[in-house]
Amino acid sequence: MKIVVACGGTGGHAFPGLAVAEELKNRGHDVTVWDSGRDIESSVMRNWKGAVFSTGAKQLAARNAFSILRSILRCRKEMRRAKPDVLLAMGSYSSLPPVLAAKGCGVPVVLHEANTIPGRAVEFLSRFAKKVAISFDVTAKHLPGCDTVKTGLPVRADIASGTRFGFIPAGSFVVFVTGGSQGAHMVNRLASEAISMMKGEIDRRAASGREVRPLYVIHQTGAADEGAVMAAYAHAALQSRVQAFEREMANAFASADVVIARAGASTCFELAACGKAAMLIPLPSAMRNHQHFNAEAFVAKGAADEGIQSSLTAKQLYLYLMGCYDRPERLAEMSTKMRTLATPDAASRVADLVELAAK
Repeated sequence: MKIVVACGGTGGHAFPGLAVAEELKNRGHDVTVWDSGRDIESSVMRNWKGAVFSTGAKQLAARNAFSILRSILRCRKEMRRAKPDVLLAMGSYSSLPPVLAAKGCGVPVVLHEANTIPGRAVEFLSRFAKKVAISFDVTAKHLPGCDTVKTGLPVRADIASGTRFGFIPAGSFVVFVTGGSQGAHMVNRLASEAISMMKGEIDRRAASGREVRPLYVIHQTGAADEGAVMAAYAHAALQSRVQAFEREMANAFASADVVIARAGASTCFELAACGKAAMLIPLPSAMRNHQHFNAEAFVAKGAADEGIQSSLTAKQLYLYLMGCYDRPERLAEMSTKMRTLATPDAASRVADLVELAAK
């Protein structure tokens, strides 16, 4: 069977798409991944050992109208040439041209919505889909009239199989900070200030003769803030691993005692797969505030806590982290609850829907 998997725009859409693409490929299907061709996708797409087609999709905005039309025509031409049996689109603006092209060519469509609240693209394109796979139960009520199936969100196959970095000193308390594949400036600033304060408090305790655990931080910053975050930790004499893009995410998660992160769906479900307690700081400008509702679903289960960016201060985050440092039993309880939210067979469930739609 010939299958197109359209995923891209951000790592949060590309990684789940690649997870399903790998599953379908392992089942013996001829799979081509369609991305939008953005630079940010290149670091993600290198993990895919198969055919790739770049659609040239652009974000949904009036200024991009001509580019979007050109992308639709480009996708239609490729779809007529390749003649796939089915299209899987993973949401975001990068799904629009492939789905409209598939509709025009009579190719059946399966959509996947990662977040609690559907984005504009999935909401619009759902009318063309045979099935809409969803990650959260609540999403179904936002897509009335659609044939929705809860599959969970596919995560990269190796994310839960990491091992603790060997260079981290034994017994260290490890904080992992990630704003996603592109970084998050406010998360970087709040976290670097809070963790520097934390280092000062731990040093004071050690100086007074109290037994302490060393502090270590792993921080994925995005390209813009890498230098500033490195400088902040160097000033605090804090042992750290700071990278614009963390290529060993599985090991970073495995090393962490607690994670500070945005609340994109991919991050949330990777945390669940790894069983890691987290402070989630939703992106306030996310479409329809979906990151807040993602975080809320995890907070309701006792697996995570939520910090509201507009009111969260570095001191508050510092106090929260010290609470984690002093209460390992609470982190262990959160970790257990986090694991209950994982859907380890999500990629297989989505692949089943794709095969069913093609038939």
